[in-house]
Amino acid sequence: MVKKLLHTRMRVNDLERTVKFYEEALGLKVSRRHKSPRGAQLAFIRTPNSDEEIEICQLPDGPPVQVQPDLMHLAFEVDNLAAFAADLEKKGYRLSDGPTQTGSGSVIAFIDAPEGYEVELIQRG
Repeated sequence: MVKKLLHTRMRVNDLERTVKFYEEALGLKVSRRHKSPRGAQLAFIRTPNSDEEIEICQLPDGPPVQVQPDLMHLAFEVDNLAAFAADLEKKGYRLSDGPTQTGSGSVIAFIDAPEGYEVELIQRG
């Protein structure tokens, strides 16, 4: 039986650009970096109030990453979406969709990470 989720892996073309996005735009921190036995460059990003991490992977000489639209996304809760979006704007990042009020009273919006992965921002109702 599975015990718990440890991390989600996302392969990217540019590890440093992606790490910079998660650190600057979302305020997340890299917990560790290393090279895998197969030569992949890895960066593990901590998520606040959670044991799970995001593993960012760049393969040497791997085929280019081409993320399909709406393939997958990560979702993060924020206290105040309007204030968070204003802070993003000051840092040079823009929402790609939203804000949108949901039927449950939450407000959601999206921002595009490098490589085309989406990040959902949720202000709970």
